[in-house]
Amino acid sequence: MSTEATRTPPRAASARPSRLLDWRLRFGALALIWGFSFLLIKVGTEGFAPFQVTFGRLLFGTAVLAVALVVKRDRLPRGARVWGHLTVAAFLLNALPFSLFAYAELTIPSTLAGICNATTPLWGMALSLVALSEDRPTRVRAAGLGIGFVGVLTVLGAWQGFSGLDVTGTALALLASFSYAVGWIYVRRTLSGTGASHLSLAGSQVGIATLQLALVTPLFTSVPESVEIVPLLAVIALGALGTGYAMLLQYGVVAEVGPTTAAMVTYFIPVIATAAGVALLDERLSWNTPVGAIVVLAGAALTQTRPSRRTPATTPAAGAADPPGGRDAHGERPHTSRVITK
Repeated sequence: MSTEATRTPPRAASARPSRLLDWRLRFGALALIWGFSFLLIKVGTEGFAPFQVTFGRLLFGTAVLAVALVVKRDRLPRGARVWGHLTVAAFLLNALPFSLFAYAELTIPSTLAGICNATTPLWGMALSLVALSEDRPTRVRAAGLGIGFVGVLTVLGAWQGFSGLDVTGTALALLASFSYAVGWIYVRRTLSGTGASHLSLAGSQVGIATLQLALVTPLFTSVPESVEIVPLLAVIALGALGTGYAMLLQYGVVAEVGPTTAAMVTYFIPVIATAAGVALLDERLSWNTPVGAIVVLAGAALTQTRPSRRTPATTPAAGAADPPGGRDAHGERPHTSRVITK
């Protein structure tokens, strides 16, 4: 065996840890960015109306994604039908939930908003039982839905009659999470197999949402008499990082480790949002909030489990019969619904 051949394995072995480290760093950055988004929304609403915060967020997010499209020389989606579906998706996944969270944080802490966001998998589970025939309930997933519901009641302090809780703001935050779930199911049913790249679809979707807010914002708000620098920087960061750059990070992580692993970022967001709100905004935290959040996350994790598929010993390896592109390198079908939206 030659000297060159004996040196090849060590180099290959050293390449893999660096790749995993790179994935973990990007995963951590994504969790931090989305976790801090609720703090940035809170700070932004101190200087701007909720619709203005959402419009600025979408505008700066669109700018980042547009630059990425130009750099990668990617094409926009084609076909009136695709653009029609993107218009609905932009409303359900961007314009509506972003606005609802901004209005909610006028009256509720950013920590509570971040925890409400964690209920999205629970809403998705409940809706998929009706809307998606391939997502049939299992005992584990049904138990997860029930556990998650108990967690929500714990966060809200149901045994106290919701005393001290702003019901309207909390309802808006939960409605925003519900909108995410509806949007994911809609995208899965209408935009799978379009032939357009994830970046192209994401950039177009956020761009349409920006236009939607550009039409709505002047009808319900007026131009601020003065602009404070801190809320402005918060809105810029919320859009450029929390909407634009985070989506680029997300698609990179999905491509490298698969959508199932990438979806785990959902469970870190409320933890970071809570820590940021308490440490930087001096938001008070009663015992039931973190306890309930843990229960919600446990239930949400159970709803995302999939029944194991047993492959007979006489058949080829799993996925061998799938057509090219039918599964990614991690055995996942590339459903658009598995892409996380924050």
